[in-house]
Amino acid sequence: MTGRVLTLSAGPARLEIVPDMGGGIAGLWADGVPVLRTWSGVPDDGPFALACNLLAPFSNRISGGFCWEGQRNALSPNLPGEPCPIHGDAFQRPWEVREASGTHAVLALEQGAFGPWRYRATLHCLLLAERVDLDLTVTNRGDTALPFGLGFHPWFPRMADTALRFAASGVWEEGAGHLPAGTAAVPLPPDWDFHEMRALPQGWINNAFADFGGTLTIARGAATPVTLSAGEPLSTLVVYSPSAEAEFFCAEPVSHPVDAVNLPGLPGLRTLAPGEAMTGRMTLGWR
Repeated sequence: MTGRVLTLSAGPARLEIVPDMGGGIAGLWADGVPVLRTWSGVPDDGPFALACNLLAPFSNRISGGFCWEGQRNALSPNLPGEPCPIHGDAFQRPWEVREASGTHAVLALEQGAFGPWRYRATLHCLLLAERVDLDLTVTNRGDTALPFGLGFHPWFPRMADTALRFAASGVWEEGAGHLPAGTAAVPLPPDWDFHEMRALPQGWINNAFADFGGTLTIARGAATPVTLSAGEPLSTLVVYSPSAEAEFFCAEPVSHPVDAVNLPGLPGLRTLAPGEAMTGRMTLGWR
């Protein structure tokens, strides 16, 4: 795995992508100010040292496997220290650059394979002076229908005055092993109601918010706010931060809650027949 970097530029904006590290983003700057946490530049630090990861054919954790059409599909862990498989394998595989211009790039992962999933993934990036549009598509290239999901895993700088605003209908409580504590989202606790601008919790948060309203505003003190926009199927927002001392937090627009393949109704997952595809878009803006 190498750290070769593909750079896009549009006026005051610059985007760096590392194709060999899961097609992940190494950094995004507007007027020289980081919009995302900047990559360490060291491939051996692993993909979660990047600024943003691509998630397919599912996001977050699965509790060891799942049943589909009467067959048990066992899944092995894919990261050291993680007892559950997490985030699929797109973020761990090298991607190919199919197109690249000054402001636009297309990347592809042709041979995605995790457990029973066989898939193709593509990423379309368009950088403008005031925003970046990222379109992630996953296509079932297997010979049977399966439930699929996808999403984005951006890492943002966390500062003392970082605050968030977004709408959601509820939150999935976290249980043992970072898996859901129940089979449905619960009403928002007052401290986790971000309908109005609210600071991140001082302590641990690692929860999926249901029915994400599609717009997240990040206040950064005197710096220009950042806006994250995502539509269907990215209707869940996972917010993660270990503590106020952490230098980052994550706000992940994804298609489904944690372990959705083992929840009633498979919330947020889409059953794709062979050859069918799904696409999710995340836009990050700073004007």
